[in-house]
Amino acid sequence: MAASTTTGIQIPVSAQFGSAPGMLQTRRRRITPQAGHALEILGHSIEYLTDEFVHEGGALNAHDSQLEAIQLLMALNRKIYYECPTVPTFAERCHALLGIRAS
Repeated sequence: MAASTTTGIQIPVSAQFGSAPGMLQTRRRRITPQAGHALEILGHSIEYLTDEFVHEGGALNAHDSQLEAIQLLMALNRKIYYECPTVPTFAERCHALLGIRAS
């Protein structure tokens, strides 16, 4: 369970970040049309709210409702993205084809 440090809102996130500590594993993901549409809408919403916040010249305040909304949308964006299955690497596909178990 992940929580925003400034808002205290609990948002479940099922994301795996790389096997080595501090190293982000970059894997392609198979994004369904529904997930892609949701990511597109969330991205536009985040961009709109961020532009509005910057245009208004808002101060960074931990309890600003506009910043909390942006953080919530960003967390939902990450949640949807990391729930999409990863695409197997070339080596993983070869191992599966040949029936070799990776250790």
